[in-house]
Amino acid sequence: MDSDYPLLSVFLYMLWFFCFVLWLFLLFTVVADVFRSHDLSGWGKAGWTALIVILPLVGVLAYLIIRGSSMHERQARQAAAAADLWRAQVRQAAGRPSPADELTRLADLRDHGVISANEFEREKTKILA
Repeated sequence: MDSDYPLLSVFLYMLWFFCFVLWLFLLFTVVADVFRSHDLSGWGKAGWTALIVILPLVGVLAYLIIRGSSMHERQARQAAAAADLWRAQVRQAAGRPSPADELTRLADLRDHGVISANEFEREKTKILA
C-alpha cells in the first residue's frame, strides 16, 4: 500500500511525527507542573511522577483530568512573577547612574568646594573599583 500512494505515506509519517512531538510536549509540561506545584507534598509529587513514568498515558490523562484546571493558574503566576522581577531589574538598572556620570557629579562637587580633593579621590576609587 505504501508504494501505491507515496504521498499518503509521507503525510502519515508527518502526522505520526507531529503526534509524537505533541506527546513529548504534553509529557514534559505535565512533569514540570508536578514539580512546580506548591500545593502538592513531596509524596504527592513522587506519586504523580511514578504514575507518569510507569504508565505514561494513564498518568498524564489522570493528571490533566484531576489537576488540569489549576495548571494554567500556576503557569500564569510564574509568568507574572518573572515579568515583575524583570521590570524591577530594568528599573534598578535605569535608575543607577553610570560611573562616568557619578565622576562628573563628584568633580562638580569638588569644583564648587563642597568636597575636598581627598574626598574626591577616595570616592573616585570606590566608583572605579
